[in-house]
Amino acid sequence: MLKVALITPAGRGSHAGNRATATRWAGLLQELGCRVRLAGSEDGPDACRLAGQPPDLVLALHAVRSHAAIRACRAAFPECQLVVVLTGTDVYRFQHSHPEAFLDSLAASDALIGLHDCLAEDLPPHFLPRLHVVHQSARPLPPRAPRPGRRRFEVLVAGHLREEKDSLRAALAVRELPSASRLRVVQLGGAHSPDWADAARDEMAGNPRYRWLGDLPRWRVRQWMARARLMVISSRMEGGANVVSEACVAGLPVLASAIPGNRGLLGEDYAGYFPVADTAALRALLRRAEVEPAFVDRLSRQVLARAPLFRPEAEREGLARVIAACGLTP
Repeated sequence: MLKVALITPAGRGSHAGNRATATRWAGLLQELGCRVRLAGSEDGPDACRLAGQPPDLVLALHAVRSHAAIRACRAAFPECQLVVVLTGTDVYRFQHSHPEAFLDSLAASDALIGLHDCLAEDLPPHFLPRLHVVHQSARPLPPRAPRPGRRRFEVLVAGHLREEKDSLRAALAVRELPSASRLRVVQLGGAHSPDWADAARDEMAGNPRYRWLGDLPRWRVRQWMARARLMVISSRMEGGANVVSEACVAGLPVLASAIPGNRGLLGEDYAGYFPVADTAALRALLRRAEVEPAFVDRLSRQVLARAPLFRPEAEREGLARVIAACGLTP
């Protein structure tokens, strides 16, 4: 039985995407017949052992935040296959701000995992033969009953409030709309810092079309996704956001910033893109969605066409391909 250690910088109980990915992958790897151990990036190599035995495979999420763990595992388990999972902050920030750690982690790897189809645009070419794409999966939501004539056109933003997410862009876009507009923005997710929390509260105080509900459990987020008419993903950088997978599986139309991490999930021909940080362009798309049902229907059809990429069985098969590429068998 293949022994796999999964390393993540996000600790137990965290709602961060890295922790959710590691937990989901642990289940999928067990379905493939692997024995799995979850470890933190600060825990040291001994935390990666299974019943006292070294792992056959280490999957380390985050090239930079798990850099020390990657080097320690490479030294402690020289015969072990090592796979580094690339996040958005790895590729689009730390590759430039922490190039030594980023490149050292990639050089230490036997294989790399990316979470969207456009990642190759931004990696050093000599690492591309190691790259495998594994799309993150999502479970279907309960059936969405049609709600014609609803008083509000609710738009959902889900994710931690931080710079990378450009989190208040949708709120800015619904300021100063005509009084007849039914657009309302509901924001879910904890604040990355007190400054972000203050900014969200200030926005609520001055913008009656915006509500921030804070960090909610996954089942509450899924309830809001089933209820919303539209989702906005305004990120400046993404490594392949799982919320996009969830929206596609749910048939929830998305308005997304035109960054590689979104294009690599929604496809190049998706009709709901806007330029990064362009409030006016996002406002125009939101108004179009409110007044043109055919536009929303088109977006819904497009996300549903992408949904098969994000089924759990597709993600499990992607992990199996990476294991096989490392010369291992579950």
